Amino acid sequence: MTTFAMFFSQVQKAMGATERIQEILDTPLEPIQAAPKAAIDGAVLRAEQIDFSYDPKRPILQNISFEAKPNTVIAFAGPSGGGKSTIFALLERFYEPTSGRLLIGEQPIADIDLQNWRAQIGYVSQDSAVFAGTIRENLQYGLGRTLSEEELWQGLALAYADQFVQEFPEKLETQIGERGVKLSGGQKQRIAIARAFLRDPKLLMLDEATASLDSQSEEKVQRALDHLMEGRTTLVIAHRLSTIVDADQIYFIEKGTITGQGTHAELISNHPLYAAYVNEQMIN
Repeated sequence: MTTFAMFFSQVQKAMGATERIQEILDTPLEPIQAAPKAAIDGAVLRAEQIDFSYDPKRPILQNISFEAKPNTVIAFAGPSGGGKSTIFALLERFYEPTSGRLLIGEQPIADIDLQNWRAQIGYVSQDSAVFAGTIRENLQYGLGRTLSEEELWQGLALAYADQFVQEFPEKLETQIGERGVKLSGGQKQRIAIARAFLRDPKLLMLDEATASLDSQSEEKVQRALDHLMEGRTTLVIAHRLSTIVDADQIYFIEKGTITGQGTHAELISNHPLYAAYVNEQMIN
């Protein structure tokens, strides 16, 4: 009897979900005007007084403003939970700001064709997306075109990943397993960086890209990232001091608010919380 009651309850839930899905499928589509495309290369990326919240009673970001000039490195630093990753999510347009604007040049990014916008962004995180399949398939993921053998190996070489791929008997056809289980953390990161090279992005976003690596792997990955950052506008989220000290501009974020900005030397001298943050990093 208990089993039957549970089964009946599950059927009722499924029927309700099916009805809601059908409502969405039956909703008539309105004509969509083609959104304009944009060229990131050579344009300044700006955030103007951005606010964001999932719940109006609990703001996540408040009055966030920053500027990223072409071919510069902008770093976001500060305690965990401050809202740094949310800024990246807004830039990738997974969400829209509650208020304020994000612009590239003088054009709001919200008005740009989404596929065109994301095609110009390269993203590398601390847990970069690799999936069950071959190295070749992972390198070409999301590119929208088939690359030649030469192009693939060139991307691997730029990411300092060609040597370990050459050591696999099946090379580019090597199956790496679910979530890249057959690769080390450093190898997975370099595959992700090679994919970013092949994408040739104008805007590069690095979200704690070396945070989960041992020191030896971090050195190799950081060398590949330094190469990837050349000639691109780069936004970096980092806890490790080594990643942010050379940034052209650092924004220190606490509880969803920018409490200081400047170079590493400027913040050390005039922002006590940043100085304490740096001191903690050096101790650890």
